Amino acid sequence: MDDRRTDTQRRDTRPTDTQRRDTDRQSAWGRPEDALARAVEVLRAPRPNILPRLSEVLATLVPHVAIAQLSGVCTYSPALAFGLPGPAGDVTGEVSSLELARLAETTAGGTAEGRPWQGEAELAGRKRPVVVVAANPENSTTAVLVLVRETAAPVADGALAVLQQLWELVTTHSHHRSTDAAPKHAAASRASANARARAIAEFTGTHSAALTAILAPLRSPALDDATARRSATELAVTALLNLRAGAELDRALSEEPADTAFARLADDLRPLLRHGRVRLDLAPPAETARSVPADTAHTARDAVRATVLTMLDQEGLTRLHVGWTFTGDTLRAVVRDDGPGLLAADALAVHRTADRIAALGGRATVEAVPGWGSTVTVDLPLVAPEPALATDPLDGLQPREREVLDQLAQGRRNREIAQALHISESTVKFHVANILAKLGVASRGEAAALAHRAGMPTAPGLYVAS
Repeated sequence: MDDRRTDTQRRDTRPTDTQRRDTDRQSAWGRPEDALARAVEVLRAPRPNILPRLSEVLATLVPHVAIAQLSGVCTYSPALAFGLPGPAGDVTGEVSSLELARLAETTAGGTAEGRPWQGEAELAGRKRPVVVVAANPENSTTAVLVLVRETAAPVADGALAVLQQLWELVTTHSHHRSTDAAPKHAAASRASANARARAIAEFTGTHSAALTAILAPLRSPALDDATARRSATELAVTALLNLRAGAELDRALSEEPADTAFARLADDLRPLLRHGRVRLDLAPPAETARSVPADTAHTARDAVRATVLTMLDQEGLTRLHVGWTFTGDTLRAVVRDDGPGLLAADALAVHRTADRIAALGGRATVEAVPGWGSTVTVDLPLVAPEPALATDPLDGLQPREREVLDQLAQGRRNREIAQALHISESTVKFHVANILAKLGVASRGEAAALAHRAGMPTAPGLYVAS
């Protein structure tokens, strides 16, 4: 009897297959040099390949079927997803940035202390077992990493701690690459962010105008319930049709005739005042055959709509004047009211309208005279200015990277550079990899040649292309 108990106990203490696999995975990260080597693999990957490489590296630490991130620094593509082969990993096309942002907010309590959160959460249309880790490099926007798992089996605390530190390292590296980006990359990212902001503001303005128009008959004391409902329904249907037609037009056109652009604005404004006592005076541009860039027309319409909505909130308003004119290569949009003349100087801050105007190189002024009304003037250039990019290809390098490049241009090897700058040889390799990426070259020789053309090295030396 005692022998049988001993055998049972002995069998119960044998590690299971799952425990053995967990032990094998942990042993792959057991030594500090192994963990650092895997971190270097991720950091050396080109920017588009960082997420797949991170997934490959984390496969031995936290098994998963898909991986997604919401970047805090990338304006071009903040949300990315990568799935492993197989039906379980085929969720990447369904993951949205909104879902990732909501998941980050939902799990904020678990990540507030610098620890990943694990459990089941709504992602890509249904509940899935996930591990969520957040990082906030140098007080920038929080970056979130989500690992979609096949099972809800808990991940060991040690693996979660390593995952947190690795994600902190990756996000800090990405933050530095973004803030120290070459001018052309920064300009492209900014242009992408501006385009996204313009699109969001355009749709926000359209929705605001449609909702305000629908509420107007519902609030009107002059209409009975049936008439108000019928009017609101007609306006809602018209708004949906205009939204679809507008989306198709935005995709098809890059420019609009001035009279067409102003007519679209008039169609947006009339429902706002249809059931009120405010009279709308419209002054279309005299040069009807002139073309207006699509983004300029969108911004002008958005600015006028935002201004009209703001002015309608004032008491005692009876008249609004809206007009467009051309002055040289500038489109001027003017909105004037006969209200109390108390319009705030930041009236166009709503829906980031002022930001959209500034992004196109335009300017807006607000003149308010108490007792006489307010006037808002928006000037938008018809020709977009070229971004002023730096001509020095070395502007994107950090001071230490310049020192390393200076040594490299003198033909020195990594060991010699390390000795001269009193840093480790691995640090030199790290700096050299960053220099090649930032300069857009493939070899040390090309980087050295570029440095020579820029006036390096600062000290005399022999150039050796290696």
